[in-house]
Amino acid sequence: MAHIIYESRGIEQLTKPELIDLVLGLERPGKTSRTSSKPPSTDWKGKREGSRPGGAKPGHKGHARALAVTPGTLEDHRPAHCQHCGLPFSGDAVGEVIGEYDEIDLPDEKPLVRRHRRLACRCEQCGKATSATVPSAAQGTPFGHRIHALALYLKTNQLFSYQRLQGVFCDLFGLDISQGALTNMFKRAAPVFAARRDDALAVLRRAQVVACDETGMRIEGCNGYQWVFCAPDAVDHTTVFSRAAQVVRDTIAGHQPDVWISDRYSGQQGHGLHHQTCLAHLDRKANFVEKHGSDLIGMRLKFGYDRAFGLARDIASLAAITAKSRRRKLIRDLDAILATNSDCPLARELLGQIRRARDQLLTFYDFPGLVDATNNVSERALRPSVIQRKITNGYRAKWAADAEAELRKTVDAARLSGASPYNTILGAVSAR
Repeated sequence: MAHIIYESRGIEQLTKPELIDLVLGLERPGKTSRTSSKPPSTDWKGKREGSRPGGAKPGHKGHARALAVTPGTLEDHRPAHCQHCGLPFSGDAVGEVIGEYDEIDLPDEKPLVRRHRRLACRCEQCGKATSATVPSAAQGTPFGHRIHALALYLKTNQLFSYQRLQGVFCDLFGLDISQGALTNMFKRAAPVFAARRDDALAVLRRAQVVACDETGMRIEGCNGYQWVFCAPDAVDHTTVFSRAAQVVRDTIAGHQPDVWISDRYSGQQGHGLHHQTCLAHLDRKANFVEKHGSDLIGMRLKFGYDRAFGLARDIASLAAITAKSRRRKLIRDLDAILATNSDCPLARELLGQIRRARDQLLTFYDFPGLVDATNNVSERALRPSVIQRKITNGYRAKWAADAEAELRKTVDAARLSGASPYNTILGAVSAR
């Protein structure tokens, strides 16, 4: 970008810091989704000439959709007559099932509108009128639990904007809902999910393995951050205006798990007895160095990380002596790479980062089957929030950011036990 900024000015008019910035910008190659944490959407799309065509490849075994476990209706098809002698079959002739095929469609759903009418009855004895009490349906929102749950699900899990939400309810169900009514639904449901945070925090503060990550967001026009804390049995999302380590200390409240999993950000350091650095981050940087570096350091590191990923994947099923041997070879090769002198500035920078995280690279070996070599679980938990940020550009109110974080916490925790997001949301709003 530097050469574009300075394009309109002559080289002789630039100051020394501007010249240095220009030269460094031209020398250092740009990063892609394969060599950094940038999303694939930012990559340059090359031509597909010479690339393999899409679709199934020769020899690929085809797959068919499985039949529904509980079909709604059964329709039997019988032959009209015997193909041998021509005798017609009756409509209830007994036959053997030789083939089954599903036909699937969606019902034409319309909102169920129940009109409550309040009556005043006149007494036959005294002639005076008595009015019925005001029904509960006249107090509060006219929209039921399923409409609340569907709006919350589409907004937080399918990342719909308010305008698209209105379009879905109008086009699919013939139901006109204003954006104000949608906002009131979210406000009404927010305390339901916020009340469950104490349970998640109690589980998190007992967990022995915690993975953590954070991402930026805009709240009320200011820079904020969404933090996620993932344990085997709980997930906690929180939105704050700080990226400092104090956020972690406030969340775990003095608890020190056996292993803390995160990237190399300084605010994530020192919260567990042991630390597992996300190897996926370092692998992307090694990929960048391999592609743009001037020596073989990047390639050697990538081979080492591939072996580390394989060890982490298989360690729970490996014999102890086999796992120990593979770890010993990894350490030997890694030490040899770190001892290499490199003239490439990209390689030297990456080697410095690895040296500082040297004792955090293979922590997963000491906790087989319990600790991952990457922090992908936290990144997956934050991905919907990142996409939501790109769609909406942030939140106009802090309560909206907090409410969405609390809902994501409930849905992610329920997903650990196999529950679907929509049913989790429906169960929560129906229980209030």
